[in-house]
Amino acid sequence: MFSSIKDKVVIVTGGSKGIGKGIAQIFARQGAKVMIAARGEEEAQRTVAEIEAEGGIAAFCQCDVADWQSVQEMVAATTDIFGKIDILCANAGIFPQTKLIDLEPDDWDKVMDTNLKSTFLCVKACIPSFEVAGKGRVIVTSSITGPITGYPGWSHYGASKAGQLGFLKTAAMELARYNTTMNAVMPGNIMTEGLADLGEEYLNSMASSIPLKRLGAVEDIGNAALFFASDEASYITGQQIVVDGGQILPESLDAIAEI
Repeated sequence: MFSSIKDKVVIVTGGSKGIGKGIAQIFARQGAKVMIAARGEEEAQRTVAEIEAEGGIAAFCQCDVADWQSVQEMVAATTDIFGKIDILCANAGIFPQTKLIDLEPDDWDKVMDTNLKSTFLCVKACIPSFEVAGKGRVIVTSSITGPITGYPGWSHYGASKAGQLGFLKTAAMELARYNTTMNAVMPGNIMTEGLADLGEEYLNSMASSIPLKRLGAVEDIGNAALFFASDEASYITGQQIVVDGGQILPESLDAIAEI
């Protein structure tokens, strides 16, 4: 799709499963060298093996993205293995569902650390690599939940995702001096391993509220990230794109019924 991606080195945090895995596979198929950064080694190594089976190039680095030392080690490992870093896909995130009445302060902090603080840490750690290369790309996986919509039980998740976009606006300006762009993808309901266990009836119910009448695929998010990472998007920074099949458009379910 985009020839400028070939031979680029990309870090995908949370790249062992779900949306992160989809992003990693999409980049690998375009000839990028992919570092899968995740906490779980077994799933990550399986993703690496799948990419390699398709002829791609990938490696795994165990990383706690909420820990500064661990993030620095991730960057060092990527440079040691691949020689450089061109693209950061800050994708790692958690979304435990807990309503406010039951939400503990420690639960709030864990979501903020994993989703929001990690974005800052990973961007900061990659800046020296972008400066040396004279160019860089950062793509953040945010969400429609928080910046645009809300859902009971996800106040902490929504706050972290809205926070990522607030961080993005100023960070994009500061990264410009390194000829580095920073943009965000905002997924709607995407079909991942976690949703597969909810049952066909529940999935059909989710799809019925989307104008395109289906859940998104992880590749849909990967393709949006791929565009932001390409030379074709070199003059786009500090922006976000919603990838949701039109989920946020209807005023009500009645509007869907009129389609």
